[in-house]
Amino acid sequence: MRNVRVLRSIAAAVVLVLLGQSTAFAQGYVPISGAGSTWSSNALDQWRKNVGQYGMRISYAATGSTDGRNQFKAGQVDFAVSEIPYGLTDAGVTDNPPADRGYAYMPIVAGGTSFMYNLHIGATRVTNLRLSGQTLTGIFTGTITNWADPAIKADNPALTLPARKIIPVVRSDGSGTSAQFTTYMASQFGGAWDAFCRKAGRATPCGFTSNYPLVPPVVGQSGSLGVTNYVRQDQSEGSITYVEYSYARNAGFPIAKVLNKAGYFIEPKATSVAVALLAATIRPDLTQDLGGVYNNPDARTYPLSSYSYMILPTTPTSPFNTDKGKTLSDFAYYFLCEGQQQADQLGYSPLPKNLVQAGLDQVARIPGSTKKPTDISKCNNPTFSPDGTNLLAKNAPQPSPCDKVGVTQCAEGTGGARAPTPVKGGTVSGPGAQSATNPDGTAPGSTTATPGADGTTGPANGAIDPDTGLPVNGQNVAAGGSAVPVSLDQRDNATAALLTALAVALLLGLVIGPPILARRLRKEEER
Repeated sequence: MRNVRVLRSIAAAVVLVLLGQSTAFAQGYVPISGAGSTWSSNALDQWRKNVGQYGMRISYAATGSTDGRNQFKAGQVDFAVSEIPYGLTDAGVTDNPPADRGYAYMPIVAGGTSFMYNLHIGATRVTNLRLSGQTLTGIFTGTITNWADPAIKADNPALTLPARKIIPVVRSDGSGTSAQFTTYMASQFGGAWDAFCRKAGRATPCGFTSNYPLVPPVVGQSGSLGVTNYVRQDQSEGSITYVEYSYARNAGFPIAKVLNKAGYFIEPKATSVAVALLAATIRPDLTQDLGGVYNNPDARTYPLSSYSYMILPTTPTSPFNTDKGKTLSDFAYYFLCEGQQQADQLGYSPLPKNLVQAGLDQVARIPGSTKKPTDISKCNNPTFSPDGTNLLAKNAPQPSPCDKVGVTQCAEGTGGARAPTPVKGGTVSGPGAQSATNPDGTAPGSTTATPGADGTTGPANGAIDPDTGLPVNGQNVAAGGSAVPVSLDQRDNATAALLTALAVALLLGLVIGPPILARRLRKEEER
C-alpha cells in the first residue's frame, strides 16, 4: 500500500503541473486579425510569433497598405497597418476615412525604403552600388535605361558597370512603399516625376501615389515578396526595385547606398534611419511629415527613412469588441516595448522614446484595453536615454570618407550581401576599406554563395524556381523571417490540447490504476 500512495502522490503532482501548463494558454485572449503593409510585415510576423507564448493568436495578411485601410474601413479586420493615413487624394481619388468607426494612428516601427538590385561585372556580383536621388528618379521614370549611363557612372567612379538594360521593378498593388518613394520623388525631383505621370496619362502635379504608373519600362509585381523574388532570380540580371531594407537583408542581396544632402552615400541601417528621423515632423495625430528628413543636413542620414503605423479602433464597432481589445492592447504593449529591442535584428530601426510614449497613450484608447501601467524606463529600447534624447542617433558613427561624393568609393558590401566588390584606385583606408580576399579566402565579390543576414546561404547563385523566386535546393532565405532568429518557447492550441489530454489520462490513471495495482501486490504477498 505504501507503494500505491507514493505512485498516487507522483501522479497527482504531474497532473497539477500539466494542468497548470494547459491553463497557462487560456489567459482570456481571443483571436484578432489585421491586414495591410508588407513594408513592416517582417517585424509584425516576428512579434506575432513571440506573443504566442502568452496565448495570443494574431493573424495578419500582408496585402498592402491600401487594402489594409480598405479592410479596416469595411470592418473586415480588427486593425490595419499602413505607411500613409486616410484622407489623402491619390490620382484624383480621395481615400476617405471610416464613416462609422473610430480610429487612431500609432507608429509601430521605423525603417528605410531601400533599393535592392541584381547586377554583376563579369562574374563578380556588385554589392557596393551608389545612387543619387536624381539618378534613382531617372531609373524609375525611364530616362536612365542602361547601367553604363553617365549618371550612374558619376555616382560610381570606382566601378566599370556593364552596358546592360535596367529593369525597374515596382509594386503593382496599392502600396505604402510606393507612396513613400513617390512622395520623395515628388518633393525632390518633381519635374521628372510629373513628366513620367503625364506619359502615364495622369494629371500633374502628380504628387504621391500608392499605385505606381505601370508604363514602360517598369515591371509590376505584387507585394514586397513579389518584387523581392523577381529581382533575386538569376534571369532578372539588371533589375532593381524599392523595398523595405529587411527584405534585401533576408534575401542575401545588396542595396544601393543613397546620396544625402551632406554629400554622402548612406545605407539604411538602424542608426542612419534614427538620425534621419530626428528631422521628421510628427503631427498631433502622430502621422509624419518627411520633408525635413529628405533634406536633413546630418552626414549620417538615410534620406528615405520613415515610420509605419498601426490603425487602431477606438470604438467598439462590429466586429471589434472589448474582448478583442484586451488582446490587441496587450499585443501593442508588447511590441512598443519588448518588440522594439529586436527592430535592428529584423532590418528596422526602433521607435524613439517620445513615440513609444505617444503609442502607449493611443493603446489606452482601445475599447477593452488593459491599460497596463508600463514603466517606459524599463523597455531597454536602444534609443532611450535618461535625458530623452535618441541615444541610437546620438551614438551613430560618421560615414566613411570613401562614402563621400568623389573620385573613389567604398568596397564593402551592403544589405544582405556583405562580400566586398573590387574598386579601382587601390585600397581605400578607413571603414569600408577594400579587402584583398573574402573571409573564406575567395576573391572579393566572387560568385560563391554569400551569407545572408541570418547566416544562411544567399540563393542567387543556386537554382531558382522561376515561379516563386526561391531556391530549389532546400535552402530558403525567406523574406518575411527575422534577420536574426529569436529563440522563444512557442506554444499553440494543439500543444495545449495535448497537455490537457495527458493530464486527463493521468487523472483517470489515479482513479483506476491504484486499486488494480493494490490487488496485484496483495496477490504477490499471499504467494
